[in-house]
Amino acid sequence: MDNLSAPGAAPAAEAIPLFRPLRVRGLVLRNRIVISPMCMYSAPHSVATDFHLAHYSRFALGGAGLVIIEATAVVPEGRITHGDLGLWSDDQIEPLARVIAACQAQGAAVGVQLVHSGRKAARQRPWHGNGPMGEADAARGELSWPIASASAIPFGDGYLMPEALTLEGIGAVRQAFTAAAKRAVSAGADLVEIHAAHGFLLHSFMSPATNTREDAYNGDFDARHRFVVEVSEDLRDAIPDEMPLFVRISMHDAAEPARPFAETVKLAGLLGRHGVDVIDCSSGGIGGHSASTSGGATTLGFQLPDTAQIRNGSGMKTMAVGLITEPELANAAIEDGQTDLVAIGREALWDPNWPHHARAALGGPRYTDWPEQYGWWLARREPLLAKIMASSDRRAAPAIRSPQR
Repeated sequence: MDNLSAPGAAPAAEAIPLFRPLRVRGLVLRNRIVISPMCMYSAPHSVATDFHLAHYSRFALGGAGLVIIEATAVVPEGRITHGDLGLWSDDQIEPLARVIAACQAQGAAVGVQLVHSGRKAARQRPWHGNGPMGEADAARGELSWPIASASAIPFGDGYLMPEALTLEGIGAVRQAFTAAAKRAVSAGADLVEIHAAHGFLLHSFMSPATNTREDAYNGDFDARHRFVVEVSEDLRDAIPDEMPLFVRISMHDAAEPARPFAETVKLAGLLGRHGVDVIDCSSGGIGGHSASTSGGATTLGFQLPDTAQIRNGSGMKTMAVGLITEPELANAAIEDGQTDLVAIGREALWDPNWPHHARAALGGPRYTDWPEQYGWWLARREPLLAKIMASSDRRAAPAIRSPQR
């Protein structure tokens, strides 16, 4: 199809930082835009369905370089809700493989985020209350289950009391992460991400607010971060050498007593020495929700400065997330060296074609990078729209105003 921009006006894709390919180990991403993992709580028996196929495929069609599948539990008791995806059984591989293959067929790489939700497990789906399960949930056939964490400290009033994970239990969780990672490889994933943020199990070991243990997994920096390092080592050994390994961390605990930010920078470098390739930089979750959903956000891209400090202070590749809604902001973050990847979440739900729209907004070609089946139609319409908009006597339809985001 034709590039409808003025001759010589549109820069080549490589000239737009946000659309420069990125190599991570053996994987080359077509651009720097990532669809952040977002729980959909819609997996009966923790198995991917046609909903997931449609949900994730539209992001690949929309032009994202990488799509990361939502938090996927490594054991049944590690689910947040009854609707979470899981990879503790070989029966869960094929349905997920179908989703992954559909996205890859449209040019996107696909990652799988693995998680044990620890003391934040056994909760209601958000639209059922997002709290502890109760009688209404039981009436739907959704019963609670025993949970574990670094220490016997509940998530909040009315929530289940977790058991402190034993040393044997820690070993079992490590094995579960490894087995799930191997299943992700079997499903065709391009990379694996460890979820060690937002107050879930691995994060609960890192934070002094949730770790009061009296063994080798608490005390100094190395002790509190031992578990996440061990899981990272396990997964680096379990997946192919050419496959990237990401870790999502909370840069700030948003609870007291909190880990100092300097520890986050130190952790990023430590993980890099143990085979991790990219640090996914989020925040919060120990005492509530992530920062972007709990009132911690005050500006667009509010986590970019801290992400840049982690990138520059550790030498690690980073992925920034958190209210990055504007193409210009995302592009500047790459161009200025604040981050290597930009993850969008809810903005992608609002506009699954955000990457295509961003490229045009940044001066790139309007339709040449769209799927052929879409671009052909849109390019064909363009001259007609231009003619109508240039007409002095056009009868304009009432403008459709976008809601505030």
